[in-house]
This record gives sequence, structure tokens and C-alpha cells, in this order.
Amino acid sequence: MEICRTKTAIRAWRKSAGLVTLVPTMGFLHEGHMSLVRRAKAEGGTVAASIFVNPTQFGPSEDLSTYPRNEARDLDMLRAEGVDAVFVPDVAEVYDPKAQTIVETTELAKILIGKLRPGHFRGVATVVAKLFNIIRPDAAVFGEKDYQQLAIIRTMVRDLDMDVAIIGGPIMREADGLAMSSRNVRLTPEDRESAPVLARALEEAAAMAPTGVTASRLRSHVRATIEAEPRAQVQSVDIRDAATLDTISGPLTRPAVILLAVKFGQVFLIDNRVVTPKEST
Repeated sequence: MEICRTKTAIRAWRKSAGLVTLVPTMGFLHEGHMSLVRRAKAEGGTVAASIFVNPTQFGPSEDLSTYPRNEARDLDMLRAEGVDAVFVPDVAEVYDPKAQTIVETTELAKILIGKLRPGHFRGVATVVAKLFNIIRPDAAVFGEKDYQQLAIIRTMVRDLDMDVAIIGGPIMREADGLAMSSRNVRLTPEDRESAPVLARALEEAAAMAPTGVTASRLRSHVRATIEAEPRAQVQSVDIRDAATLDTISGPLTRPAVILLAVKFGQVFLIDNRVVTPKEST
């Protein structure tokens, strides 16, 4: 596995790499990331990964300094999965101090998580665009746990005519249902025990969806279920059209996605689930 710490090095590797599928990450890898690597390998060709904790997607009061890191372990995991090259740049390699250009999906970046974390998705879109320009992958794999992020990246690729196929990888969960996340390690034992309430609320919503329930009733049930857990601090519970992220109302008539943002202590967790109404006969 080739470890590239500069743009020059990864571009030199790319010249002879053939078909490339990229798995961008912020490191501190877990089984969820490995599932994305396996999905990338299924595309054939070669697989590149990136490890970069992107400062521009963190707000001034957010957890950049405490974001977990373990580069040696990450590289061992990627090597074991047969990744061909890893781009591991430092901040100065990615961002010129005089840079003026940003990338932003003007509407999608302002709703849901974007409303809670202003500027977050501007940082995400900008760094992903830079990674695409640096590595020139044919395809890239992103986790569906970050549902809004995936929608934003697909929109960016469409709007800017980027020749990159975007592939979504399903959410990987712990045995008790908690969505795998690099932030889970920061949960206290008590919060870790409480956090699976998110998955339970989504499971109940999926069971309710085919009964003719309205979007507002579904949202209220999910919020009430989570708020019944004293350690959970609900930041956002929303239900949107699964394809467009448009707001919906009334009885469900098409697939919808329920999106959660909940804090446990100082740890910000997200989760989601696509729910489907009863098929008409």
C-alpha cells in the first residue's frame, strides 16, 4: 500500500492506477469505514482512501481539537483490506493560506444539520471537491449515515459536471443498534448505554410508516421517544422526501427519510432511516 502525504505523490500514483474508486475519511476508522472500502473494491480496479481531519467543516466551538485520531491503526486497517494507496496530507498541503475559493450547495447546505452547524457543509463540499481534483477518482464511496452530506455531494457533482460516480454505503450498526461513528468512543459509559434510543426510535417509525400515519405524527413520535431518554439532548428531528430532502406533510405517499441530530453530553450524534408507506394495491 502506497502512503502519499503530498499532492505530487498521490498524483504520481494516480497516473498508472487505472480505474480508481476513492473512500474519503477523517480517520479513526471502524467497521463502517471498512464496509465502504469493501464496496469500493467491488467496483474493480484500484482503491484509494484519504485520511484528513478537515478543519473547515468544524465550527469555532466544535470538537476539532478533540476529534479522535490514530493514524498508525488506520493505516494497518486499510492495508489489511487491500487498499492500494492512501492520501494522508497535512492541512497546509490541502489549503493554501491565500485560498479564496469555496464550494457550496446554496440551499441544501442551510437546512437540517446545516442549520445547526452553519458553514459545515461548505467545508465538506470544498474539501471533497479538492480531493476529487487532486486524486481524479472514477468513483467515490460515502456512508449513508451522513445522509444530507451524501445528498450534497451528489448535487455538487451534478451541478459542477464532475465526472465521478457517487456510491452510497449502508449504515453499519453495533449489536445494540447504535450507528457506528468515530465519535462513539467519546461517549461516557452512561451515554453509550443510552444512545441506542436513536435506533429504537427509528425502528418504531419504520413500523409505523405503512399504517397511514402522517409525517407530523411520525416526527412527534420519534421526538417523544428520544426525549424520554434523560441523557439525550435533541437538536433536530426531521422528516423529508428521501430523494430530494424537500419538506413533506400529510400521510406518507412516498419514501421519506427521518433524520436525527442528538447530543449525549458533548458528543453530537446523527442517524437516519428511510421509511416507506404501504404500497397501494
